[in-house]
Amino acid sequence: MSRRRYQVSGWLIGVCALATALLAASYQQPEVRIEAPDSPGPRVMEDQTRTAVIRDYLQAWQTMSAAFRQNQPDLLAADFVGVAQEKLASTIQQQAKLGIRTLYQDRNHDIRLAFYSPEGLSIQLIDTVDYDLQLQDHDKVLGTQHVRSRYVAVLSPTEVRWKVRVLQVAPVVP
Repeated sequence: MSRRRYQVSGWLIGVCALATALLAASYQQPEVRIEAPDSPGPRVMEDQTRTAVIRDYLQAWQTMSAAFRQNQPDLLAADFVGVAQEKLASTIQQQAKLGIRTLYQDRNHDIRLAFYSPEGLSIQLIDTVDYDLQLQDHDKVLGTQHVRSRYVAVLSPTEVRWKVRVLQVAPVVP
């Protein structure tokens, strides 16, 4: 390999490393508090299941944020199914037609595991989320606001992970 190829190769590796570092720096991990009852329903929830559900739910928020920021509803398939995926995809398609982008940065999650079905095919959680929401029109910032909302989510297991099947917002009661 010529010296020029080594230089280009090294430069490309450096650019990739820098891009990865910048992306990681731009996403700040939210603070997460989990209130987990001993048994949220008739079935006992194993520690491994609880850990997987919370991990996959928080990953779904990152995926949702990326899908809205990039106006790419296809990204949702990694972490959403059913009604949740359909509603979010529809919203993303509508905002893309208008040239609008929505940027979410979740700051805090206060999660309560509410129900684990007897057959182990669904888990309901209630999450009070604090996040920053920025609306952009063709890359022009229209405004940013801090939002506090309560979400009810239902997750179902798939081959390798839990996916969000239902995600509904409900008002936060002071």
